[in-house]
Order: sequence, then C-alpha cells, then structure tokens
Amino acid sequence: QVTVKAATTLYGRFARRFGVEISTPHPALTHLAPRAEVVAQASQQQLIDLGLTTRRAETISRMAQAVASGAILLEPGPDPDAVMAAMQQLPGIGPWTAHYIAMRALRHPDAWPDGDLGLLHALKLKSHRELRTAAEPWRPWRSYAALHLWNHAAQGG
Repeated sequence: QVTVKAATTLYGRFARRFGVEISTPHPALTHLAPRAEVVAQASQQQLIDLGLTTRRAETISRMAQAVASGAILLEPGPDPDAVMAAMQQLPGIGPWTAHYIAMRALRHPDAWPDGDLGLLHALKLKSHRELRTAAEPWRPWRSYAALHLWNHAAQGG
C-alpha cells in the first residue's frame, strides 16, 4: 500500500540501480526496466537501500527469484488464474498485487483488484463486497473497467 507518487519515485531508483541505461530523445526515459535475473541476484540490503522496508525487499527478492527461475511466468498465457495463485504463495503478495500484475504483465482482461481504494472511491462505494458486486456485469473485461476508473479519477472525475 503505497501512493502512486511514492511508487513512481521508488521505481525510478530501482530502474537506475538495476536497469540498463539507454539513450533516448526523451530526457525522462533513461533506463530500461530491470530484468528479474538481475534483481534476483541483489542483496536484501541493496533493495532496502532504495527505500524498501525489509519485508518488501524480501517480497521483491522472492518474486524476482521465482520469475528468474521460471517458476512464475510473467507473460500472457492460457491460465492467468494459476499464475495469480502462484504469486500469492509468495510472502507479501496478496490478491490486489496478483490481480494488478495480471492486468499489466499477463494482459489478463478480467483481473479485478477489488481491494483497491481508488476503485471504491471512483464508484462511491463503501465496501469491497459492494465493489465486487458492482464489477460482476463487466466480466470478462473488468481490467478495462479498472483502468478506465483509475484514469477518470486521475483526471479529477
């Protein structure tokens, strides 16, 4: 649970430390995303030094190791639910994180991070159960609904 601004700052540090430097005409685009194999080799202290808590550093390290070894494949495939279940076996990865990764990395069209406060606020709902119920008619395209609601909220809607 971290703000978008904090996540962006942390990811920038992460990319500069473990990513590959590139040259582009865009001044803000300086590094490629780190590869799982590189992050898997990082020490826990190197991750903590970026601003992660000990627990988050352990989660990222374990996830990177699982991806680097092929135990978890972060690519579109026939069974995103199995990948999400495998991710949730790692300490620190819960349903929200698994669904968010499924939306982005797996391109799963029906991932729905129903624990998301932004989605609750966007729909003016009070509970996660209400949020799950409200999203049911959007199956099998709930990922697109989530992205639309987040974008709408970001624009002040």
